Amino acid sequence: MDEAGLQDSAILLMSLGEEEAAEVFKHLTPKEVQRLGETIAKMKVIPRERVEEVLDRFAADASEQSMLVNDTDEYVKSVLRKALGEDKANLLIDRILQGSDVTGIESLKWMDPSSVAELLRNEHPQIVAAILVHLDYDQTSQVLKHFTERQRNEVMIRIATLDGIQPSALKDLNDVLSKVLAGGDKLRKASLGGAKTAAEIINMMGSAVESSVLDYIRQSDPDLAQKIMDNMFVFDDLLKIDDRGIQMLLKEVQTESLVIALKGASPELREKIFSNMSTRAAEALREDLESRGPVRLSEVEAEQKEMLKVVRRLADEGQIVLGMGGDDSFV
Repeated sequence: MDEAGLQDSAILLMSLGEEEAAEVFKHLTPKEVQRLGETIAKMKVIPRERVEEVLDRFAADASEQSMLVNDTDEYVKSVLRKALGEDKANLLIDRILQGSDVTGIESLKWMDPSSVAELLRNEHPQIVAAILVHLDYDQTSQVLKHFTERQRNEVMIRIATLDGIQPSALKDLNDVLSKVLAGGDKLRKASLGGAKTAAEIINMMGSAVESSVLDYIRQSDPDLAQKIMDNMFVFDDLLKIDDRGIQMLLKEVQTESLVIALKGASPELREKIFSNMSTRAAEALREDLESRGPVRLSEVEAEQKEMLKVVRRLADEGQIVLGMGGDDSFV
């Protein structure tokens, strides 16, 4: 949700009153609660016209919505069983609804990383991996930073090789979680874990920890390490950095290096770079790109890697935030 959307939501919640707003908060994720809470705290005075505009728009949107079914999960189960029979329907139901009941793990999302790490510290790495792949990437990366280097590496290699989880297997976590996943043995495993998940978690750990984890995995399984690296933050992922971050990056990069790096960039990324420069600087960069002749691919890739090092350093310093798929950050 963008800043305007957050402000509109905050205004609407404040208009509802404390009791009603509290009921709404119960249905939000930890991140949504935090972002809305921060937005509400910043809003001191709101013009009456703005409040009326938000309420009118909400009323219009709400009037177009209709709740056709009270319990959609039960409705899906009932319809499919009547249409396909018990066995075939259960196969589809498992896929459609898999992982919908993860109350025990959901409770971890409200805890700070150090508390989650303490809770899991003495568990087997395979159990820890099975839990962490359910959390947001940034929370997982922070949890892992509280582990010893050896334990962190053991968990990461298991995340990278995980191809799914049987919800019934998570019942073993009764000793460390107040609630556990519900569901019978017929449930199909959720598509969690794998090289991409490992890559996105490692991306958020910072360069020092990243090198240690990748070196450890490389010693055990070079092919797996390469798969993870292939899924890590690449040059075109700079599109996911916000405008302020791009501007911080441009201050650190020489024009000559930028020209070469952009020779291999997508049109969308080039435009994002141009839009974060002054009109004069953007025009000069466009001219440099057009006038520059062919450049060896190896040179382009080398300059792109150097820029990514700068990006990683700025991220480690907290000066920019790198988004990995949506609003999740990479620091």
